[in-house]
Amino acid sequence: TGAEAPGGRAAAALAAARAALGRPYVWGANGPSGFDCSGLMQWAYGRAGVHLPRTSQEQRFAGRQVPLSQARPGDLVVYRSDASHVAMYAGHGQVIHAPYPGAPVRYDPVGMMPVSSVTRP
Repeated sequence: TGAEAPGGRAAAALAAARAALGRPYVWGANGPSGFDCSGLMQWAYGRAGVHLPRTSQEQRFAGRQVPLSQARPGDLVVYRSDASHVAMYAGHGQVIHAPYPGAPVRYDPVGMMPVSSVTRP
């Protein structure tokens, strides 16, 4: 899904998320030296001039929901039924996210865990 190039703010947010690759996971952090999952999304979109709420549960509703089959780079991919994790779709079946303590911001397959929704901020 989604090899389409992102436009405008989504492209800027994706560029910011890419700039954070390799930075450490830090619970409760929203950058720029460390991030948790929702903190990375909030920081990346903030660099693009878009305010996102702080938690993955709130970010799930911070835009228009689209089917995973229509995901575009920059979309937020929310995982698990409790929306306990969020990542940014990067295109070509990959997301950028801050996975968990001890793991840096990195790329992973979009299907790494159950997807509950996709939000286009």
